[in-house]
Amino acid sequence: MGKIIMLVIVLLAGMGQGMQAAVNGSLGKKIGSIEGAFVSFFTGTVMLLVIMLIWGNGSLSTVWQVPKWNLIGGILGAIYVFIVILAVPKIGVTSAITAVIIGQLMMSVIIDHNGWFGNEAIHFTYKKMIGLVLLLAGLYFVFSDKH
Repeated sequence: MGKIIMLVIVLLAGMGQGMQAAVNGSLGKKIGSIEGAFVSFFTGTVMLLVIMLIWGNGSLSTVWQVPKWNLIGGILGAIYVFIVILAVPKIGVTSAITAVIIGQLMMSVIIDHNGWFGNEAIHFTYKKMIGLVLLLAGLYFVFSDKH
């Protein structure tokens, strides 16, 4: 798949995350934050089960052979969904997602710089630092506009 097509797909996935935050925030207000996170993950799990049964070609039984740190993704995802469900009603979707994106980028540059989790090291540069500082300034403007 071409790099441009993949970039567009990832952009669409990011748009879906923004929508997910609004939907989950509303759900959490109606049924409770933890309950909303549970329902979100449960319905997502059911959907992935159906997709796996139709198109899956991996080997689920080999999950017991992977390094245990490979299994924390679901835990991190659950924490993310729970926190966003808590945050959206209090600070709004834009502030919450802006903060999420900046947090993702901050951790991403640390992972890239150190080559963690089997990734090739991509060094942190002053240009990346300037970009992160500008994003933090953007968060200030986005957040302070509402509060």
